[in-house]
Amino acid sequence: MIYPEAFASLERVRWEMAKDVSWDSFVPELLTDEQAITIKMNAITEWAALPATEMFLRDFREDSDFSAFMSVWFYEEQKHALVLMEYLRRFRPEMVPTEEELHAVRFEFDPAPPMDTLMLHFCGEMRLTQWYRCAGQWHTEPVIKQIYGLLSGDEARHGGIYFKYMQRAIDRIGVSARASFAKVGVLMTSSARSSQALHPTNLHVNESLFPNDTVQSRLPDPAWLERWLDEQIHFDRTWENKVINTVLTKLANLFGVPIESTKDLNRYRKSLVAPLVTA
Repeated sequence: MIYPEAFASLERVRWEMAKDVSWDSFVPELLTDEQAITIKMNAITEWAALPATEMFLRDFREDSDFSAFMSVWFYEEQKHALVLMEYLRRFRPEMVPTEEELHAVRFEFDPAPPMDTLMLHFCGEMRLTQWYRCAGQWHTEPVIKQIYGLLSGDEARHGGIYFKYMQRAIDRIGVSARASFAKVGVLMTSSARSSQALHPTNLHVNESLFPNDTVQSRLPDPAWLERWLDEQIHFDRTWENKVINTVLTKLANLFGVPIESTKDLNRYRKSLVAPLVTA
């Protein structure tokens, strides 16, 4: 089982909101209303770990090990929402999300192939790691800079544990797991072809609710994410390449083959799919 080791590794580095956030270092003049709004939107987005966890527990019902890990992942992701809300409660109380705004992002996700979902969320954690690092550099107020650093570290560790479950899936399932991971990997590293941010919170997940079936579409300002990335924190091609290179490097290690570009990954995907089609 992976869960006991994962629990222990996360427990060793877990930060406490009351003790490890330097609340007394707040500098009021370094926080603008514009910045506070972005913190609010990120808090609501993090709250969407709730429906994601419900999806994982449903679609991974036969995998008690992974489902147990969800207890830790869910706790830490909800703490991310909570620490951002606590920051606002202390320093911009009028910006704290309402319960209605939080509940709006809790909706049912349609069932999807579990291995696709696993890979999608691995990529999502790798992307959030870099988004939060970039956001931390954009902000000048020291407390929120520290908070984004804490969140970024958590997301990186979560991605590492998702990766362990991907390794286990290849050992157990073989080619079909590889095919799923390669397929989603091609999608999530093809940002140059997409007009939107490639992250689970920006993908359509409930056909009956379309087009209001993404987490971002249910925020108070659905256009916020693209504006945050492009105009505020300036998540540019250099940052995007960090995401892509991380995903490709991890997949090269996972598959045991050289993968230096999305084209390489797509060729590998096709090599896996062809035998499945002809079988």
